[in-house]
Amino acid sequence: MDIATIVLVLKTKIPVIDTPQKLRGYIGNKFIDYPILHHHSDGQNNIFSYPKVQYKIIGGTPIIIGIEEGAEVLRLISGEINELELGDKKYSIDEKQIIEKRQEFGITKSSQQYVFLTPWLALNEKNYLDFNNLHPKEQILRLHKIIIGNILSISKYLEYVVVEQIQVKTKLQPKKVYSKGIPLIGFEGEFQTNFNIPDYFGIGKSVSRGFGTIKKCGEIKEI
Repeated sequence: MDIATIVLVLKTKIPVIDTPQKLRGYIGNKFIDYPILHHHSDGQNNIFSYPKVQYKIIGGTPIIIGIEEGAEVLRLISGEINELELGDKKYSIDEKQIIEKRQEFGITKSSQQYVFLTPWLALNEKNYLDFNNLHPKEQILRLHKIIIGNILSISKYLEYVVVEQIQVKTKLQPKKVYSKGIPLIGFEGEFQTNFNIPDYFGIGKSVSRGFGTIKKCGEIKEI
């Protein structure tokens, strides 16, 4: 399955030290007439689906990715983004890079390797307690199942039917993170699967806030 994507890279004079949440808030408020940008249907009600516009800050560089109809909206507004006001900070944009292409999404015959550019939120507070009581080998298997579930969830919202079994291997380490000021446990590292996922897609929880951003990488060793 081919899907339309746009990756908008905003290169600022100084590195951005704020959160993707603030980036989403600024863009969503600036272009309030596009609900797909702020994930609210009328300014109040959340849209519960896989976000077609996602916000990242990677290495101090803001990145916005648009998927399908999100790509079209991002193309329309990109020329109007010349600075960022994130909280009490202003960032002047020196250069904008727009990468627009159709990308393959779905089951593949060859294994694909991915690295998490931002921590993956696999667990909520409840299932984290259950997870901690598992044997280490069972924990690995549980994380494999969660990644498979994440991929199936994205597939559902992108209307892609998975007709073959998804295989996963991982090499992950836990990392303490914060979402909305709440301490959580995320995971960093790499995974391998027989599924094509475009670069900068997010998987897992809170992808609209920049978590779980992935990119293809080299082969995983010693899983």
